[in-house]
Amino acid sequence: MTTIAPSSNSQATTRGAIAAILAVSAAATLFLFWLIYIHPAAATSAQYAFLPALNALLNGLAATALLIGYTFIRARRVAAHRRAMITAFIFSSLFLVSYIAHHALHGDVRFPAHAAFRTFYLSLLASHILLAVVALPLVLITFFFSLSGRIPQHRKVARWTFPLWLYVSVTGVITYVMLRLAQG
Repeated sequence: MTTIAPSSNSQATTRGAIAAILAVSAAATLFLFWLIYIHPAAATSAQYAFLPALNALLNGLAATALLIGYTFIRARRVAAHRRAMITAFIFSSLFLVSYIAHHALHGDVRFPAHAAFRTFYLSLLASHILLAVVALPLVLITFFFSLSGRIPQHRKVARWTFPLWLYVSVTGVITYVMLRLAQG
């Protein structure tokens, strides 16, 4: 069997797309840090108090779609896998929009200083945030490889993307529940 080496034009396109994904991911991360830690909240109205619960729901739905997609690809059901992963991407994208809206309106929500499990919560939250920053470009790169037909590259990156994305989605739900329980 003869293997055809990728053309230099194809490699340049791939490098350019990955550079663009990394730039967009860095800009999005910097924007979120600015929004959460620097920008003052626009309102404190209870009108949007549902947003944290919506964020947790969207994270849970993304995690569910990820697990379904994983099950489908293990069964070699590629079309069903693709639909499940696009669904996970949509849920995660809706989460991001809702998350931005929540933090633009309410700012940062702090875990009570003397609540039980504070150290565990802060450790979990720190790993969640750090891995979310790493997962964002990986998710976009994985989708780029899949949608552009670069399946071998897609598989290589997806091996890292899937567990990170799943961890971030699940820990998003866990941190929400812990924060709600600590606030009473």
